[in-house]
Amino acid sequence: MLKIAVCDDEESTRQYLKHVIRRALHVQADLFASGEELLKADREYDILFLDICLNPLKDSCERSRAGERCKLDGMETARRLKSRASGADTILIFITAMSEYVYDAYDVEAFHYLLKPVNEVKLIEVIQKAAAKANGKKVAAPLVIKVNGAYRNVLKEDIYYAESSGRKIILHTKAGDFSYYEKMEELEQKLGDGFFRSHRGYLVHLKEVASYDRTGITLKSGELVFLAKQKYNDFVAAYMRYLMR
Repeated sequence: MLKIAVCDDEESTRQYLKHVIRRALHVQADLFASGEELLKADREYDILFLDICLNPLKDSCERSRAGERCKLDGMETARRLKSRASGADTILIFITAMSEYVYDAYDVEAFHYLLKPVNEVKLIEVIQKAAAKANGKKVAAPLVIKVNGAYRNVLKEDIYYAESSGRKIILHTKAGDFSYYEKMEELEQKLGDGFFRSHRGYLVHLKEVASYDRTGITLKSGELVFLAKQKYNDFVAAYMRYLMR
């Protein structure tokens, strides 16, 4: 799932962007009111919508237009963000009322520069283009397992489900079944989002779910995976979140 943030000192702008992003991509955006807040959070984002005039003072925009830069404006925030490993690959989209800094945006490799008031049709177009670029660079690392003394790469997308068998894991994939030594808890941690521990002995890929009831999950392949009764409500919640991504 894409990680997106909005950094703007106007509450109305933050909420507007959050609404449009959710409608365009079905994801939630983290909101920040200042460059200081954004940098302090030190989180890794795929896409950042950033205002140039960032200052809690009411006269900040007037001061900027008069030639005095804000204490930590959007350009400086972008430079500091880009200097960090966590922000080096972030796609920057500037949204501002100040057209005079459009050329400065190239210095921080901005993806786009939108002027307020933002045309919603254009905004959605830019959001979708940025998402396509971000998804293009996000390649999930394969799962590396040791089968019969040889290491094998398994793409997470190719996994149907995993089951425990004694001290081993049986990994059911598009390329076949692979048995190897690992704890289910460790595998669950490695696979992360998109997988659900439906039973102490089963870990299912949510994209492979065809149907379910209180006793089991039927996969698109027709196989049945156990679903513990106490896990039912958590599974439904996790599956609904997955479908809404």
